[in-house]
Amino acid sequence: MRTSGGGDGYTPDPRRWRALSVCLVGGFMALLDVSIVNVALPSIREGLHASDSALQWVVSGYALAFGLLLVPAGRFGDMHGRRNAFVAGVALFTLASAAAGLARGALWLVVARVIQGAAGGIINPQISGLIQQLFRGAERGRAFGMLGATVGISTAVGPLIGGLLIQAAGVTEGWRWVFYVNIPVGALAIFLAYRFIPKSCDEQRRRESFDPVGVVLLALGVVLVLLPLIQEQTWVGRSKWLLLVAGVAVLAGFIAWERKYARTGRHPMVDLGLFRRRSYSLGALLSLAYFAGFTAIFFIFTLYLQQGLHYTALQAGIATLPFALGSAVSASLGGPIVTRVGRGLIAIGLVLVLIGLVGVELAVELVPGRNDGFATALPLLIAGVGSGLVIAPNQTLTLAEVPVAGAGSAGGVLQTGQRIGAAVGIAVVGAVFFDSIAASHGDFATAFRHGLWVTIAFVLVSLVIALADVRASRRAAAVRVSGAHRASQAAPGSGSGSGSDDTTRRLRPAVPGDGGPIAPTGHDLGFEHTP
Repeated sequence: MRTSGGGDGYTPDPRRWRALSVCLVGGFMALLDVSIVNVALPSIREGLHASDSALQWVVSGYALAFGLLLVPAGRFGDMHGRRNAFVAGVALFTLASAAAGLARGALWLVVARVIQGAAGGIINPQISGLIQQLFRGAERGRAFGMLGATVGISTAVGPLIGGLLIQAAGVTEGWRWVFYVNIPVGALAIFLAYRFIPKSCDEQRRRESFDPVGVVLLALGVVLVLLPLIQEQTWVGRSKWLLLVAGVAVLAGFIAWERKYARTGRHPMVDLGLFRRRSYSLGALLSLAYFAGFTAIFFIFTLYLQQGLHYTALQAGIATLPFALGSAVSASLGGPIVTRVGRGLIAIGLVLVLIGLVGVELAVELVPGRNDGFATALPLLIAGVGSGLVIAPNQTLTLAEVPVAGAGSAGGVLQTGQRIGAAVGIAVVGAVFFDSIAASHGDFATAFRHGLWVTIAFVLVSLVIALADVRASRRAAAVRVSGAHRASQAAPGSGSGSGSDDTTRRLRPAVPGDGGPIAPTGHDLGFEHTP
């Protein structure tokens, strides 16, 4: 085996691709449960005689616990080994799934879903951390491409899989199999994790304090921010937004504490210095804005199909399939090439998403009625292709400069932003959707179109961020090349400038993440100097 020349002693492990496959199975299982339950809610209502409030908590309890655990779990994996943390998360998720399937009442199911969400929050940051640890260079881009495909597919096919299970097992008890299906998958993932994820992933640990004050402040801040967003439709009145203000204040206190903690010479839970790198800060902001639109699409689309057009759970799931297929194909292609193309690829993907969503809006307007599932197929396919060029490439570039030792917590912060973005999107788009239904006396098509324009606005914000990064990268590249030209002319023996030509020939495309983190200027340019 060869050793990377990056200076970090990296040696490719022959089991790394099989290890990644195991990680993606666990990630798919956890992310699938974000969306699969949506089509199962009518079945849960009938099977458990659950109230509207209980059904809301079946969904929101999972999302809240998921977002709450991401950063602390990532930090735990960095400190105590990512394989151990991954297996622990999968084991807890599997047990919670069994408990959810066995639920005899709504409260039982809600508690099981909260535990499920917490387990999902443990699993996901370990995956991005393991990718950082096991892969370098173009291989890392391919690995993140596969992760991006998993994210897109799991979100989009959740309604389809849920619909198939309910169709097969019946409306009254079919919802239980939405949870039971995780048991054999989880058991297999645990067995394969110990077989294929290298033991070395548990040996590279950080021996330091867990930063308990930072954990508490971040957890409290995330809860206060997410809770009013998740419960926007359930809690009436405006007083709930005071929790959002309090959450922002607590998060400001968390930032102040982390800075103080770092000044003592210890490692804070979140390395705030990451946000001084344009690749990380803009990538995280883009991810937050995009997930606000991306997740909300399926929220209002399945409601429109099931409640407005009276599609069955299976029919609604099939209608989302084109997006999943497009996302799967493009994510597998976009991940490997983004290290050469840069964030311009993400901008192209966002343009395709916008074209697809506008196409969906036109299809619903021009082809009203139950044929909307067919009319929206092509636009959703285009949007899915674009989405696959956004999620995985953005994650690759955002984490490219992150040191491997802190990859778990950095990935946790990125995914926490995604969860907050998803909650914001569902709250805002959902409010527009339900207000439009009330104002139009049950016109679901009009309500869907109004909500869709809000999701388009979120995607447009993401595009502006991507274009700003592309422009800044080109400006930095011009400055760097100009500086190299002046330095070569000033060097002894440069003569008539032949040294400048030599220096230009010695510039080669950089591969973000090759051999470890890259200096900010190297990533900004997309080039590094080869001695």
